[in-house]
Amino acid sequence: MDTLELIRALPKAEQHIHIVGATRPETLLWLMEESGRDAPFENLEEVERFFQYSDFDHFISVYSMVSKFIVDEGQFERVTYEMLEDDARCNVRYVEASFSAPDHVRQGLDYGLMVDAINRGVRRAREDFGIECDLRIDLVRNYGPDYGMEVLNWIEEKGDNVVAVDIGGSERGFPPEPYEPVYNRAREMGLHLVAHAGEAAGPESIWGAVEKLGVERIGHGTSAVKDPDLMAYLRDNGVTVETCPMSNVRTNAVPSVREHPVRTFYDGGIRVTVNSDDPSMFGTDMNNEYVQLHAQLGFTVPELFQISLNAVDSAFLPDEVKMRLRGQFHEEIERLTGDA
Repeated sequence: MDTLELIRALPKAEQHIHIVGATRPETLLWLMEESGRDAPFENLEEVERFFQYSDFDHFISVYSMVSKFIVDEGQFERVTYEMLEDDARCNVRYVEASFSAPDHVRQGLDYGLMVDAINRGVRRAREDFGIECDLRIDLVRNYGPDYGMEVLNWIEEKGDNVVAVDIGGSERGFPPEPYEPVYNRAREMGLHLVAHAGEAAGPESIWGAVEKLGVERIGHGTSAVKDPDLMAYLRDNGVTVETCPMSNVRTNAVPSVREHPVRTFYDGGIRVTVNSDDPSMFGTDMNNEYVQLHAQLGFTVPELFQISLNAVDSAFLPDEVKMRLRGQFHEEIERLTGDA
């Protein structure tokens, strides 16, 4: 088995993937037809051209347009199942999938029915591929902390398979600090805490997330590299950075994979994971993310395996489940490499 085959065969876990952003192009065409709404594309080639972005704000506008094509709660079952099927092809064994529920509720869909449909997709994927999946709810920072409190009410009423909350959306103009009361309540509810930060804003956004929100993981976090004190804080306090290299390149958050700070994070002792974010919209998957780190940044197979273990160790799973999953990963790497 050559190195690239070995990298693709590595057991993996994914912490940062958006359900809508994983919608296959052919499924997007189906959603468009089902919605009866006009769309800016008619075939797969046009979808691929549509998924080209000038910057992060442009990407957000495209993502929002795709969201509007989902007009029936039951459609989430297919989208979720296909997302997990694609991850399973990359030997991903555990996924924490992000669901931006407010986007769809504000368009008239029912939160509970959507969660039910997503979990039907999760159960089918578990039965067919052996992949496990939990959910985190993106409060969507654009709508404000009062709306975030309302989303927590939804989760209290129906939190099936929901393990965490997050704030995604437009980072510039919507800093994390106003969400402190929302995150305090989420913590009291027993939910884990994540925030998108430092992707489209500077280190101050990450500082706000760790100091005011008390997050356990940071989504993206690319700008942390500009602040040595922040780097030391993330390392010393065990805050995991969910890196998404190809996403950051595609939205021009970083110029190239070679210039992505994931290597600096890793070498600096920060616990990093690698994720596909919005794989269909960025033309990537977990295998490609790992291969790019090897090809562009010199990550070795043992280092990439450590990144897989990082994702297990920082997963929002009970300790006994993490121990079992870690053992399975070690058995798999031993089988692949012949190492004890």
